[in-house]
Amino acid sequence: MQIPSRPDYVSVHFTGQQRRSYNNNKQWRRQSCWRKWKQLSRLQRSLALFTLILLFICGMASYPTVAKHLRGFTEREQDAERSILLRPFRPHVLPEPVKQGQHPLPEQLSQRKLSNKRGPPILQNRLQNKGNASNILSEDKAADVRMEGEEDRVISWRGAVIDTDQATDGNKDGENKEDSPHLKHSQDSETSRIEAVREAFRHAWKGYRDYAWGRDELRPISRSYSEWFGLGLTLIDALDTMWILGLKQEFEEARRWVATELTFNKNVDVNLFESTIRILGGLLSTYHLTGDSLFLDKAKDIGSRLMPAFNTQSKIPYSDVNIGKGTAHPPRWTSDSTVAEVTSIQLEFRELSRLTQEPQYQAAVAEVMNQVHKLDGKLDGLVPMFINTNSGQFSHQGIYTLGARADSYYEYLLKQWIQGGKKENQFLEDYLQAIEGVKKNLLQKSSPNGLVFVGELSHGQFSPKMDHLVCFLPGTLALGAHNGLPADHMDLAKELMQTCYQMYVQMETGLSPEIVHFIMHQDSTRDIDVKPADRHNLLRPETVESLFYLYRFTKDPKYQDWGWEILQNFNKYTKVSSGGYTSINNVRDPDYPSPRDKMESFFLGETLKYLYLLFSENLDLISLDKYVFNTEAHPLPIWPSTE
Repeated sequence: MQIPSRPDYVSVHFTGQQRRSYNNNKQWRRQSCWRKWKQLSRLQRSLALFTLILLFICGMASYPTVAKHLRGFTEREQDAERSILLRPFRPHVLPEPVKQGQHPLPEQLSQRKLSNKRGPPILQNRLQNKGNASNILSEDKAADVRMEGEEDRVISWRGAVIDTDQATDGNKDGENKEDSPHLKHSQDSETSRIEAVREAFRHAWKGYRDYAWGRDELRPISRSYSEWFGLGLTLIDALDTMWILGLKQEFEEARRWVATELTFNKNVDVNLFESTIRILGGLLSTYHLTGDSLFLDKAKDIGSRLMPAFNTQSKIPYSDVNIGKGTAHPPRWTSDSTVAEVTSIQLEFRELSRLTQEPQYQAAVAEVMNQVHKLDGKLDGLVPMFINTNSGQFSHQGIYTLGARADSYYEYLLKQWIQGGKKENQFLEDYLQAIEGVKKNLLQKSSPNGLVFVGELSHGQFSPKMDHLVCFLPGTLALGAHNGLPADHMDLAKELMQTCYQMYVQMETGLSPEIVHFIMHQDSTRDIDVKPADRHNLLRPETVESLFYLYRFTKDPKYQDWGWEILQNFNKYTKVSSGGYTSINNVRDPDYPSPRDKMESFFLGETLKYLYLLFSENLDLISLDKYVFNTEAHPLPIWPSTE
């Protein structure tokens, strides 16, 4: 067999179209990876997928923390670059800007030291310091910054834009509190402060007029309104405030609405207590201040429509009345009324009887007081929170508080005695007994600084819980002492006033929460604790109300200073640029206090009114020897001694 001859060279053939040749392109790499993945066992593939998913979840969970650190780093670099333009500061008091032709307000109050703590600041042992009480404050962790050239706008907490066009730096030219004299209480200072209240009212009224005219309450963030009774609560509540503040144009505008738009012939359920203190009280007060019979006629109308509430077997009124149908009923969930509600309508109905010479109004509320006076279930003059409209007896007994659902019962005991010319001794006796009951059962001191506070008693167990509502008590005690009651009532009033003030200054925003708990154990480093659910502020008036009474009776200028601080913090944290002020959810967070988008009617009816009267040196402006305020700050005349 012949062997084929072989060539004496090697021939190599390249086939560029060969399917599986290596060419390093993306498609080849993808195919190669997929081949390797398919070569893995099912268990290996499952473990790999699980690991990838776990890494993804961990990455998502850690992202906010990493982003926060990165953002903080970036912001610090930007702050360094803009240090010339930005001034990070948070003065405790932000005085009003000086207007042309107006004397400047003396500078006051040093800057607080910045703190990164989120918990309650420690109250330093400086409560006896004769100087301004701002020395005992600790600072918030963050400061607002003001851009040069933007004098009417502060870059503040995120969300709604907060306008602080009235706020100015409280430490100019390097001057601080220690180097400054105490605030001068001169005519110039008085003028600046009362004008600041007027400006606050105008700003609040602007929001109400623009977005909620004739409605119950303004929602300033959403620039809308909310309805409760559909009776223009904010407008009626603010009538006498406008008159007292001398805001004639705003008052006349509101009067026209009352004359042409306000009607009570509506098929609507209203709360007896709230309608009495806000609407009936506001109309009666405005009638007395102006002499305008329009307001008395409206007061008669609403007063008569509220009377069906008293048509109960026990004569303890129902909580709700339909003012169009003339029917009344208890709340849907209970047959009880709160003790405060049924015993805090007396000033108004008594005055309505005096003006109309129709005795049924006074007779109805007098019967309520007589029954409560005789009831069992009290503890040293302290009353439970609820009373049954069917039986006329206290219900849910064993719980005693001066906070919500009982507070104004004690207030109206004293004020009915004063209103009637100090002749109705049953009211005086019940009041004095109740104050002794407070001292015996509810009064304690915090640790470490010994703040005197009023707690609660539940079935024999003391709770160091105190509502902001209780801060009406210093003013009531002072009013009693002014009318001849024991001098130690004034001493207690001053101690409680200090405590209510601390409820403001120990918060990062300088605004009080709705409820605080005082710390009593000896090794504590702070006096006040605030639970997360209690950190809201509703623009309440009780503290500034008591400051007004304390200043009127003692003339101690520190009470005006404290009120000024509170007003400035309302401007800083609750003022909305488009008009109005908003309640906030968190007084512990100055960066974002979380607006609630609601301006309660009592901010105009009470809070700003009491601030104005606090700053005024005119003792004849609503003289406390001629008027008594109802629990919504509507002044009613003390009856002449001949009546």
